[in-house]
Amino acid sequence: MALEWLFEILKGTGKLFLHPVFYFLFFMAAVLGVSRVKRERRNFHVRAENAYFELRQLLPLGILAGLGLSLVSIAAGLVIPMETILFTAILTIVWSITTRVRWMSPAYTLGFAFFVTIFAAELPWKLPAFLTSITDSEQTIFPSIAALLALLLIGEGILISRNGKKGSSPKLINSKRGQRVGIHEVKRLWMLPVFLLIPGEALQTPFEWWPVFTFGGSTYSLILVPFAVGFFQQIQGNLPAEAVKAVGKKVITLGIFTALLSISGYWYPLASIAVVTLAIIGREMITLRQRIAEENLPFYFSKRNHGVLVLGIIPGSPANNMALQVGELITKVNGLAVHDRNSFYQALLKNRAHCKLEVLDVNGQIRFAQRALYEGDHHELGILFVQDEKKKGSEAV
Repeated sequence: MALEWLFEILKGTGKLFLHPVFYFLFFMAAVLGVSRVKRERRNFHVRAENAYFELRQLLPLGILAGLGLSLVSIAAGLVIPMETILFTAILTIVWSITTRVRWMSPAYTLGFAFFVTIFAAELPWKLPAFLTSITDSEQTIFPSIAALLALLLIGEGILISRNGKKGSSPKLINSKRGQRVGIHEVKRLWMLPVFLLIPGEALQTPFEWWPVFTFGGSTYSLILVPFAVGFFQQIQGNLPAEAVKAVGKKVITLGIFTALLSISGYWYPLASIAVVTLAIIGREMITLRQRIAEENLPFYFSKRNHGVLVLGIIPGSPANNMALQVGELITKVNGLAVHDRNSFYQALLKNRAHCKLEVLDVNGQIRFAQRALYEGDHHELGILFVQDEKKKGSEAV
């Protein structure tokens, strides 16, 4: 039995490369990276992370999270119809056309695919035979979809908490009072590949070579499905890492709550409809409440009279090597008090071979950061901050 499962896992993994969403997510991640770099160059004349950053974040953590969700899904015996997998893929691509990456969250892709699957089961839709797998066992199929959605929400929350806080993008906007202020934006896309059990007859009918196995008197196929996890958040009144992590925790809580409620669907199938509806509304409420809360907070990244606030750090720059952090306030440079870009630059010129900064960290503690400046170093320190000047952007220092 163990050897049979191993072969099924290997064959199911190979089918990942036949799924169009697999390639589509790479394309979308590349588009997000290029658009972010263009925006950062408009604001600061330099980019923070390079255009490949979003591509590098697409898979690594998602693979680990997907493996954990796969083990739970298979152990729980969740059987997902091919119709749902098809509709989820279609909705993933459709929601991406709206340019709202957050709509590519499982709550909106698999959630709405759940309802489309119900209509497909009730209406005489003519789908290819290998995409029709709902049988008399549909009473347990719909609760399985609800349970899978709950697992994917937990996976989404983990990705947001652990990865979303990395590399948030600084951005300059005008406040309602017309002042130049800074915010942070997180627009991320992850791939969450999950092994799913599907009715074995669904793919074996047109494709005799498709691997199937028998368990508990029923025939199943194992397939690795790439689910998209889209996330978008703008932060204006808090530190980016803390704000993103807080949202991630709320999504995990929603996923756990949904998972507990999804159990009721196995006794009362109609309860699955209420569970999926709750998951969609709950995910939307998390986003809405976060946005309203941020809009009611004063701007964290605004011009200060007694120092220069760090809005962003360019990776690999001297500032990055000095362990400067977003949200810290630089009060002195080489012993001279600074309050804007010009005073910062003049203080920096006082000693071209050495840089000593007096920094007020996010906890209100004073610390010193210093570093020798060598020939061949980054041409600037690599600090991005809000500049109160009447121009389109602000240059890095």
